[in-house]
Amino acid sequence: MIAYCGLVCSNCSTFLATQNDDDDARERTVALYAQKFGLDLQKEDINCDGCLTVGGRQIGYCRVCQIRQCCLDRGLEHCAVCPEQPCEKLVRFHEFSPEAKASFEALKEV
Repeated sequence: MIAYCGLVCSNCSTFLATQNDDDDARERTVALYAQKFGLDLQKEDINCDGCLTVGGRQIGYCRVCQIRQCCLDRGLEHCAVCPEQPCEKLVRFHEFSPEAKASFEALKEV
């Protein structure tokens, strides 16, 4: 599952912990996010069904992501098919996540 922005949800530790209902993986993810992003989460916060899931569970930022909301509002499969891409929001996010940018670029070629 690839998110609207190019993030690969199916590689995300939160997504995997949720889909496998794995509390040990949730604890490891809490520790990773604390170290990498300075986030103060509990294992109960580690639940996400992926960006593309409407009405499902999304973790923190994904619930309020402007990129995700833009694609939902426009009825787009992902940002790569948007005639206005790359927009400022997408560019800023890809500066933060080069992995997502690489996946996004691959989506553009499909």
